[in-house]
Amino acid sequence: MMTFIMLTRLSPEAVRSPRALEDLEHQAMERVRKECPDVEWLSSYAVLGPCDYLDIFRAKDIETASKVSTLVRTFGHAHTEIWTATEWDRFKEIVRTL
Repeated sequence: MMTFIMLTRLSPEAVRSPRALEDLEHQAMERVRKECPDVEWLSSYAVLGPCDYLDIFRAKDIETASKVSTLVRTFGHAHTEIWTATEWDRFKEIVRTL
Protein backbone atom coordinates (compact mmCIF):
# COMPACT_ATOMS: atom_id res chain seq x y z
CA MET A 1 0.00 0.00 0.00
CA MET A 2 1.18 3.50 -0.81
CA THR A 3 0.61 6.57 1.34
CA PHE A 4 -1.06 9.62 -0.18
CA ILE A 5 -1.63 13.16 1.02
CA MET A 6 -4.70 14.89 -0.40
CA LEU A 7 -5.22 18.63 -0.12
CA THR A 8 -8.77 19.85 -0.74
CA ARG A 9 -10.18 23.33 -1.28
CA LEU A 10 -13.97 23.58 -1.40
CA SER A 11 -15.68 26.05 -3.66
CA PRO A 12 -17.61 28.75 -1.77
CA GLU A 13 -20.85 27.48 -3.32
CA ALA A 14 -20.34 23.93 -2.02
CA VAL A 15 -21.34 24.58 1.58
CA ARG A 16 -23.64 27.18 3.06
CA SER A 17 -23.73 26.07 6.72
CA PRO A 18 -21.75 24.00 9.23
CA ARG A 19 -24.44 21.30 9.09
CA ALA A 20 -24.18 21.18 5.29
CA LEU A 21 -20.42 20.67 5.66
CA GLU A 22 -20.95 17.63 7.87
CA ASP A 23 -23.54 16.22 5.46
CA LEU A 24 -21.17 16.71 2.54
CA GLU A 25 -18.35 14.94 4.37
CA HIS A 26 -20.61 12.02 5.31
CA GLN A 27 -21.87 11.57 1.74
CA ALA A 28 -18.39 11.81 0.23
CA MET A 29 -16.86 9.32 2.66
CA GLU A 30 -19.72 6.85 2.15
CA ARG A 31 -19.10 6.97 -1.59
CA VAL A 32 -15.32 6.58 -1.19
CA ARG A 33 -15.84 3.55 1.07
CA LYS A 34 -18.24 2.03 -1.46
CA GLU A 35 -16.15 2.68 -4.58
CA CYS A 36 -12.71 2.14 -3.00
CA PRO A 37 -13.18 -0.39 -0.18
CA ASP A 38 -9.46 -1.14 0.12
CA VAL A 39 -8.53 2.47 0.91
CA GLU A 40 -7.37 2.93 4.49
CA TRP A 41 -8.08 6.42 5.84
CA LEU A 42 -5.34 7.43 8.29
CA SER A 43 -6.29 10.95 9.33
CA SER A 44 -7.97 14.19 8.34
CA TYR A 45 -7.19 17.77 9.30
CA ALA A 46 -8.78 21.15 8.77
CA VAL A 47 -5.95 23.52 7.85
CA LEU A 48 -5.46 27.26 7.60
CA GLY A 49 -4.00 28.31 4.29
CA PRO A 50 -4.82 27.96 0.61
CA CYS A 51 -6.54 24.60 1.22
CA ASP A 52 -9.33 23.71 3.63
CA TYR A 53 -8.44 20.10 4.40
CA LEU A 54 -5.52 17.71 4.46
CA ASP A 55 -6.25 13.98 4.38
CA ILE A 56 -3.81 11.11 4.68
CA PHE A 57 -4.77 7.70 3.33
CA ARG A 58 -3.26 4.51 2.02
CA ALA A 59 -4.20 2.94 -1.32
CA LYS A 60 -2.83 0.12 -3.41
CA ASP A 61 -1.92 2.31 -6.38
CA ILE A 62 -2.11 5.74 -8.02
CA GLU A 63 -5.25 4.80 -9.93
CA THR A 64 -7.12 4.15 -6.67
CA ALA A 65 -5.85 7.44 -5.20
CA SER A 66 -7.07 9.18 -8.34
CA LYS A 67 -10.53 7.67 -7.82
CA VAL A 68 -10.60 9.01 -4.25
CA SER A 69 -9.59 12.46 -5.48
CA THR A 70 -12.22 12.45 -8.22
CA LEU A 71 -14.98 11.36 -5.86
CA VAL A 72 -14.11 14.11 -3.38
CA ARG A 73 -14.08 16.69 -6.18
CA THR A 74 -17.51 15.72 -7.43
CA PHE A 75 -19.12 15.87 -3.99
CA GLY A 76 -17.52 19.04 -2.72
CA HIS A 77 -17.26 21.01 -5.94
CA ALA A 78 -13.65 21.06 -4.84
CA HIS A 79 -10.12 21.35 -6.09
CA THR A 80 -7.88 18.50 -4.91
CA GLU A 81 -4.19 17.74 -5.07
CA ILE A 82 -2.75 14.29 -4.44
CA TRP A 83 0.84 13.79 -3.33
CA THR A 84 2.58 10.49 -2.76
CA ALA A 85 4.42 10.23 0.53
CA THR A 86 7.27 8.03 1.75
CA GLU A 87 7.59 7.40 5.47
CA TRP A 88 10.78 8.94 6.83
CA ASP A 89 12.39 5.64 7.93
CA ARG A 90 11.74 4.10 4.50
CA PHE A 91 13.15 7.22 2.82
CA LYS A 92 16.36 6.90 4.86
CA GLU A 93 16.68 3.26 3.75
CA ILE A 94 16.34 4.34 0.11
CA VAL A 95 18.93 7.11 0.53
CA ARG A 96 21.43 4.70 2.09
CA THR A 97 21.48 2.71 -1.17
CA LEU A 98 22.69 5.71 -3.20
